[in-house]
Amino acid sequence: MTDKQRSIIMSKIKSTNTKPERKLRLALWHNGIRYRKNWRKLPGSPDIAITKYKIAVFVDGDFWHARGHQEAPGEQVKTNKEYWVPKLTRNVERDKEVNDQLTQLGWLVLRFWESEIEKDIGAAVDEIKKFLP
Repeated sequence: MTDKQRSIIMSKIKSTNTKPERKLRLALWHNGIRYRKNWRKLPGSPDIAITKYKIAVFVDGDFWHARGHQEAPGEQVKTNKEYWVPKLTRNVERDKEVNDQLTQLGWLVLRFWESEIEKDIGAAVDEIKKFLP
C-alpha cells in the first residue's frame, strides 16, 4: 500500500458517531435510557452522557486506545512506529486524565471496547443499567 493510499483510507476514519456508538445509543434508547451524545460540557466529550445520573460512557476503538496494549501502546503497529507509538501512548494517557477529571466532578466513567459492543451489546447495556436506580 502506498503512502497516498493509506492516507486516503485513514482520512475516512470517523472519531464520532461510529457504528459501535450508534449501536449502543440505540440499545439504550430502546431500554428507556435518555442521554446526550458527545456532550462538550464535560472533559473528553463523552460519547454518551446520562446527565440525570452523572454517568459518562465512552466507546473506545480497539486500535486507537491500544486495547490489550495499555502497558506498551504501539505494540500492535507494524510500520511507522516512531509516529504511532507516541500517538497511541498519548491516547491512553489522555483517557486516564479524562477519567480522573470526570471522577473529580462526581461522574461515573464507563468505558467499553468497540469489539465488546459488537460481540455482546446486551452486556454493555446491562453494565450501564447496574448504575441506574
